[in-house]
Amino acid sequence: MATSRRVSRVSSLIKREVSQLLCNGIKDDRVGAGMVSVTDVDVSGDLQHAKIFVSIYGTEEARAETMEGLRSSTSFVRRELGQRIRLRRTPEVMFLEDRSLERGDRIIHLLNQLNQDRKDNEAIKDE
Repeated sequence: MATSRRVSRVSSLIKREVSQLLCNGIKDDRVGAGMVSVTDVDVSGDLQHAKIFVSIYGTEEARAETMEGLRSSTSFVRRELGQRIRLRRTPEVMFLEDRSLERGDRIIHLLNQLNQDRKDNEAIKDE
């Protein structure tokens, strides 16, 4: 139980620090191509690896450019995390794009469209 609490605590610390780095630490212009936010951080049980999930708002081109910039800044992010968070060993960092918000938006749009179609069909039947 203590291990899962520790992993959870490290995960939230990494999320906070990387969010701050995205705002004013990473100098790569490609990272600014799309609006980026950290949605989740998955840290392995041994604290050796951290998957950082990011949501990127922008065109497909801006997303690809942003991910390229994030991937090229992994060593900088890892070094910064090592200085900001006191751990025996700083985890390896990997950025992954999280498209769950986009999928959620699409599902809501489809549900609204289905609801509108149903109302339209009911209105036609009533006429």
